[in-house]
Amino acid sequence: MASFSDVVLPFPSSTLHAGKGSLWRDWQVGESSPDNDKKNGNRVSLAKFKTDAKPYSTGNKLEDKAAVEALAQEIDGLQNLFFADGRFKMLVVLQGTDTSGKDGTVRGVFARTSPLGVHTVGWKAPTETERAHDFLWRIHQRVPGAGQIMVFNRSHYEDVLVPVVNRWITPEQTRQRYQHINEFEQLLAESGTVILKCMLHISKEEQRERLQDRIDDPTKHWKFSMGDVEVRKQWDDYQRAYEDLLGATSTPWAPWTVVPANTKTHRNLMIATLVRDCLKALDLRFPPQDPTHAGLRIE
Repeated sequence: MASFSDVVLPFPSSTLHAGKGSLWRDWQVGESSPDNDKKNGNRVSLAKFKTDAKPYSTGNKLEDKAAVEALAQEIDGLQNLFFADGRFKMLVVLQGTDTSGKDGTVRGVFARTSPLGVHTVGWKAPTETERAHDFLWRIHQRVPGAGQIMVFNRSHYEDVLVPVVNRWITPEQTRQRYQHINEFEQLLAESGTVILKCMLHISKEEQRERLQDRIDDPTKHWKFSMGDVEVRKQWDDYQRAYEDLLGATSTPWAPWTVVPANTKTHRNLMIATLVRDCLKALDLRFPPQDPTHAGLRIE
């Protein structure tokens, strides 16, 4: 895998990396965050990231909700400029356990943006056709084009979670997939794609409450599946799989951010802030006017 010095990105490093003193810095997986445990290789300790933390909160829920709405409006304006600029693409990866709030994040953060410039893919289990190809084949077809923002609700990281927990692939195959993902994301980044990867981090108790709510609330019955209960039994295995993938695939060109997500409003506030800040760091600009249009008057 390429080192940081080997990779030249067509956008500022501040787009992806938190500066000194930034609230973001403590939640990025890397040297400056509380994750690295050198005794365990690249594994990240999720226990060090508090699921109920609210680093971006004002301390008032109503004010936080108003801030999310204001950020959504600001992102809409920046997305318009992002599209007009046309030099970059943005891929927002939302990864997390069942009930961690991926759908809610899409609604809360991108509710005001135009569907012409922001697209979403909700990844499911691969189809027979998709399984006949390499695991990244279907992913590459849905990455954003110039001026587009693509949001992945789940992602290619399912392929180093589900098969790992269920032992469908070997440790050697898992490491190979990590390498393929890193190289794939390096290709995207070097081609102008800003990759913002967010792991939505909730506690086991919070998940229990949210699953129970889906059973108790008639308007949420459609969200519940007995399969969710079976997967919940593998909670510890999934946490270990997440720790391994975070450590193995947080790269200079596509670092991971752990988002404390027990609080839905704070989750949206934090991710909306990160999206806004990433877009602003790109120094976006409208293209120059076509000189043939100068002085033109429409009759």
